[in-house]
Order: sequence, then structure tokens, then C-alpha cells
Amino acid sequence: QVQLVESGGGLVQPGGSLRLSCAASGFTFSSYAMNWYRQAPGKERELVATISSAGNSAKYADSMKGRFTISRDNAKNTVYLQMNSLKSEDTAVYYCNLIRYGLNYWGKGALVTVSS
Repeated sequence: QVQLVESGGGLVQPGGSLRLSCAASGFTFSSYAMNWYRQAPGKERELVATISSAGNSAKYADSMKGRFTISRDNAKNTVYLQMNSLKSEDTAVYYCNLIRYGLNYWGKGALVTVSS
């Protein structure tokens, strides 16, 4: 079955960086686009970034452009989210997401806390 496991979250100071990883299994990883979402306390879950199946195209939410980079390694079945210049408003649980045959699959999430 599909499994998505995020890692790399933690506490970071404003202006710092973190890299999240999502290890995927149970499907042909290289055939699907992958997404990162986030959900801040008291807010709706929002799309952060999307990467194409081959990794040659990416899209970002406006507030993340220039600070976040999504990438993938199809040999390792892993998608990454590099987050730079972090702000307190980036504090959220970050989720890896797959849409396959019209169904949404989610990991359990990785908590990122940006605070001094």
C-alpha cells in the first residue's frame, strides 16, 4: 500500500533553513507528481509546492517563491523540500501528498517550528 513518511522537521530560528524529506513506497514513484502541503495552527491546509514526475518542473505558492525549493530523487523514491529564510509564519505541520487515481494520500506530517 502507499506509504509516505516525512522527516526533517524541527525547531529553527527565523532566517534559518531546514530540509524536509518524504520517503515514498507502495507505488511507482517516478510516474507521479508529488506535492508538499502545510497546515498552520488554526488554519486550513495549503499547497506549498508541486513537482512533476520527472522532476523537471515545479510550482510554488506565492509566499514560498524564492525561499522554498522542491526536488526529488526518483532512484531513492524521495521528495524533498528545502526551506530557506524561514519566518515565524512558516510554522506548521508539513505534509507530503500524492494524488493517484483520484485519491489523496498523506503522510503523518513533520512539524516545523520557526521561533527564536
